[in-house]
Amino acid sequence: MVDHIVPATPGRVLDVATGTAGVALQLTDRTSARVVGVDLTKAMLRRGRENVARGRAGSRVQLVNGRAEQLPFPDEAFDGLTFTYHLRYVANPAATLVELARVLKPGAPVASLEFHVPPNRFWRAWWWLYTRGVLPVAGGLAGRSWFTVGRFLGPNISEHYRRYPVSSIAAMWRDAGLVDVEFRLMSLGGGMVMSGRKHG
Repeated sequence: MVDHIVPATPGRVLDVATGTAGVALQLTDRTSARVVGVDLTKAMLRRGRENVARGRAGSRVQLVNGRAEQLPFPDEAFDGLTFTYHLRYVANPAATLVELARVLKPGAPVASLEFHVPPNRFWRAWWWLYTRGVLPVAGGLAGRSWFTVGRFLGPNISEHYRRYPVSSIAAMWRDAGLVDVEFRLMSLGGGMVMSGRKHG
């Protein structure tokens, strides 16, 4: 995902659903950009601030509490944008993409990383077994809350792509004013990077 942002040599990048700031720190490692990370969850941001404080480029990362559906930034404020594991959690993915595009400068790159359901039947069967069986058990060993997360993840991913096939997600990107939209499956189809740039 970060590979799609680096060639643009951005001055300011927005990382949406930044969580513990892993992507934000990758961006500062690989570009000279100042990075703003935004996340809804304050507990994740606390962990993110700890990680930023330990990082080499902490002064270039600012973490902000906020919602992707209503970003607290002006139009065309950023030279690049990333978001990770995010559209599955919003009520209206199309409207969220319009809001993300709003804060991008014309021509600026955008890229996302998301889980995916493997299209190959063989690997999909193993993926189903892993997400429905192994993940909940492994999560249970770590504690009740992780069991809940493990049990939730596989069905959530499957349901998301039942409602929004990749072709419809790509169409949402284009409808939001993003062009050159591409996607690449990774990890035997269990992950997907989608990328594009704002028209202009």
